[in-house]
Amino acid sequence: AWRVLQLGGSELDAVERGCGQCEIDQCDGSVGYGGSPDESGETTLDAMIMDGNTMEVGAVADLRRVKNAIGVARKVIEYTKHTLLVGDSASLFAVRMGFPYEDLTTQKSLSVYSKWLNQSCQPNYWKNVVPDSSKSCGPYKRPEKVTCKEEQTISQRSVHNHDTIGMVVIGGSGTVASGTSTNGAVHKIPGRVGDSPIAGAGSYADSTAGGAAATGDGDIMMRFLPSYQAVEYMRMGTDPTVACQKVISRIQKYVPKFFGAVICANTTGSYGAACNKIPGFTQFRFMVSSPLLSQPTEQVVDCI
Repeated sequence: AWRVLQLGGSELDAVERGCGQCEIDQCDGSVGYGGSPDESGETTLDAMIMDGNTMEVGAVADLRRVKNAIGVARKVIEYTKHTLLVGDSASLFAVRMGFPYEDLTTQKSLSVYSKWLNQSCQPNYWKNVVPDSSKSCGPYKRPEKVTCKEEQTISQRSVHNHDTIGMVVIGGSGTVASGTSTNGAVHKIPGRVGDSPIAGAGSYADSTAGGAAATGDGDIMMRFLPSYQAVEYMRMGTDPTVACQKVISRIQKYVPKFFGAVICANTTGSYGAACNKIPGFTQFRFMVSSPLLSQPTEQVVDCI
């Protein structure tokens, strides 16, 4: 992404290229093809890209059989008047735009899926269903009588079982763009869409204030629009680090044990991040490139 900017590319070009490289590299197993199979063993992709000058957003969710999700999201901005396309219809759009159909399943995602089946489909995302979803595989259905249990806010999910590439790009003139790409939560219920492709949740960009991007448990994160909230704090003059911390603190009040982090950058190039401290997740690492640094540098913040 940084090289694209240095070669004169736009902020949107940089976001698309940076996130797209992560899709190719299958970053962390949680971005791009061959990771996070859903309940039926299929890998599906979510992505969004946002132009902070025009406030245009392009996004795709539950994208199937097309590898370059962020690229398809960019085409939504360029060739449609829409914001978000989903499912098989998003894939058809991608093919019209020249993207090839490709298999998103790999030996690795197949082995993750079969191992999960062999351990009675644990963990999963069902609740209040029969048969008991904590002990067996489905198909599940509603019981005759519903006794609603409290939602498990920190379940057996590993804090590394789903994640996102989130990126904020600030151009030399203060122009902001942002984007995300992910293959979502591992063993998700087919059709599930998390925070990543939702404007204001997964990321947000506004060239009059700054940009932010979120990662973590998308089902929790998206309920609070953390990226939008962080940008609004920065618009009021809040330091990026503090803006990120305020957003995390807000979610903590409702879901103390959620897995999540936010990165923030304002139009002057100041940046920061914050994360929620839970067992196994006490620090958050993120990468920074800037004219002040000779090379891309990893930064670390302690979770709050």
